[in-house]
Amino acid sequence: MNGFHSVELVMRYAQRTEVQHMLEQIVRHLRILNDSGRSAGTFITLQWYWLRLKQKLSLGGQDVVRLRPRQAQKPLSVRLGATSDLMVFEQIFIAEEYACLRDLPEISFVIDLGANVGFSSAYFLSCFPASRVVAIEPAERNIAVCKENLAPYGLRSLVLHGAAWSECTRLCLSEDFFRDSLEWSTQVRRPAEGDIADIEAWDVGTLIDIAGAEKVDLLKVDIERGEIAVFGPKSREWLPRVRNICIELHGHDCEQIFFSALADFDYDSERSGELTICRNLRLGSELRTP
Repeated sequence: MNGFHSVELVMRYAQRTEVQHMLEQIVRHLRILNDSGRSAGTFITLQWYWLRLKQKLSLGGQDVVRLRPRQAQKPLSVRLGATSDLMVFEQIFIAEEYACLRDLPEISFVIDLGANVGFSSAYFLSCFPASRVVAIEPAERNIAVCKENLAPYGLRSLVLHGAAWSECTRLCLSEDFFRDSLEWSTQVRRPAEGDIADIEAWDVGTLIDIAGAEKVDLLKVDIERGEIAVFGPKSREWLPRVRNICIELHGHDCEQIFFSALADFDYDSERSGELTICRNLRLGSELRTP
């Protein structure tokens, strides 16, 4: 058996194994769909699996599809091909990674740092029907889709093309992606000499001001290690204006900086998958004004 034929057999076996794994996932999800009133819905789940299978096998077809999971009030545009959209859709609507936030009381203002194509923002707008959402996304290849997906929510949503940082400044998109080279791995960085800094950046306090709010009821953060800058020493200036935080921390150093920023606060902490949730954030009793 020559080397080329051996490689071909391995590739075929890998494809069969991947398809078998997806079929097992389909069966598992179908078994739990009826137990969860928050599920995306049987039809949408099956449609998602079919689209994901086509994507994995490079079968081609449409460039964009419209899907409306049960958790979203409006249909959403989902790009196919070599994008991360279907994987993000899975996290938010199939696996429902933000379901743990549904019981948060009195959510009227949400900031979505790392909004990608707007799936998480649409989830929050639908889950909290009295809320407004400011969605921040640095990647130009995501921002148009994000605006399209949030446009049906009218004045309840504001999409900003930019990034969160420790201060108001201008940044660059990083050429070095965290995890992979797909859209959900976009990172920003400070410009080096000769770079064109074309990404607007704001600290969280400024974003709250832009929205005309006093406080943010839910701060969602998934910014691919950008949390190191956002939760640096200057974060203590705006953290008293935040009620609840939901964050995906990307490494031990990110965890250290984040929890160091919260050292002066009391909060109720929990973990849900990759998410860290800090509820009811408040200054520690010894720091409160009598």
